[in-house]
Amino acid sequence: MFPEYRDLISRLKNEDSHFARLFDEHNDLDHQIIRLEQNPVTSNSTEIETLKKTKISVKRYQLYVILKKASGE
Repeated sequence: MFPEYRDLISRLKNEDSHFARLFDEHNDLDHQIIRLEQNPVTSNSTEIETLKKTKISVKRYQLYVILKKASGE
């Protein structure tokens, strides 16, 4: 995620608890999505789509905003 901000992400994960929590939330959502997609018996497309939308929202509208602000862009 955001390879151009790799160093900044590492720094913010250590220095900004809000950013670290959002980053962990994004990763948790990713793992939930993967688990659901890999298990066709319990796979619920509505749940998967909801999780994907939440993940995108965290990434685009929260993490990215923090990264842009912290980088001075």
